[in-house]
Amino acid sequence: MPAPRQPQFGDDTPETAYNRVFFAILRIQRSLMPEIEKQLRALGIADPIWYEILYAVEQAGAGGVQMLALQNRLAVPQYALSRHVTRMEKAGLIRREAAPGAGRGQNLLLTEKSLGLQDRIWQVYVTLIQNALGPHLTTDEAYDLVRYLNRLYR
Repeated sequence: MPAPRQPQFGDDTPETAYNRVFFAILRIQRSLMPEIEKQLRALGIADPIWYEILYAVEQAGAGGVQMLALQNRLAVPQYALSRHVTRMEKAGLIRREAAPGAGRGQNLLLTEKSLGLQDRIWQVYVTLIQNALGPHLTTDEAYDLVRYLNRLYR
């Protein structure tokens, strides 16, 4: 590992850079989410994680995705995922089926109502995120940044 650089931004130690990264990510997220959430609500999506759930179910194909696999993929506690799934089921966006041989395990599947919805949700994200970040980063910088951030994801 290379030797640490000198502190910047008036920090006492260079390790403060890690805290700066974390809080910069939070500020970016907080600045974008109110408008994203507003536009998603107009599509009947009560919480942004619903898109991730719908996307994972779609990616799983005809057999659906097991709740436990989804919980691990999204890094969401079981109780929170169950709450979202229940709300999505009430909204008619997903349905549950008993997973074969899995005891109490359940698979989530898309409903007719949710087919194509992911594409409309994705357009909200595409437009708002690209409009917010595009003027400040080149696409090469964006790819570099995502590579760095992906290294931090567990």
